[in-house]
Amino acid sequence: MLIEEGRIKAAFDSGVFVLKLCGDVRLTLCATLDTQAQRLAETPGLRAVLIDLREATNVDSTALGFLAKVAMAVKGRLEQPPTIIVDNPDVRQMLDVMGFARFFTLMEAPLQQATTLNNELEELPQEPADEEGLRDRILEAHRILMHMNEHNREQFQPLVDMLESQDATTRR
Repeated sequence: MLIEEGRIKAAFDSGVFVLKLCGDVRLTLCATLDTQAQRLAETPGLRAVLIDLREATNVDSTALGFLAKVAMAVKGRLEQPPTIIVDNPDVRQMLDVMGFARFFTLMEAPLQQATTLNNELEELPQEPADEEGLRDRILEAHRILMHMNEHNREQFQPLVDMLESQDATTRR
């Protein structure tokens, strides 16, 4: 089976920010996701955030960490938590297990608004990240996930410990 490389598209209209993840979304896209999270934190007039995962075939844990960062970036600024539209049962199960329902509204039905904005979505260029930047982002993403629930803490603690020790070694 051919794995479609991950892509990220975005649109902002009338206070609604839509982020659409397509294909196999992996850590190579985390610099782009990180930038979007930081932008959202500073976006004036933001009323709603919608993350469309209907075309995502896989989202790795690093990318999930940055989706969680998006929720943290807008926490307290929106009337409702960001919404994730997901119809792939595997992706949905992963979101459920990782505790995303505490920080997002998870739904399967496409929102009319999302469908309307779909025409305006622009593909975001993949931002380059050097090895150190990538490692820092992987570490950050997994720290964020660990704070979401106990399951994630247990699952990602060994990885975070390993990355932190590598980090300490390289920065000496």
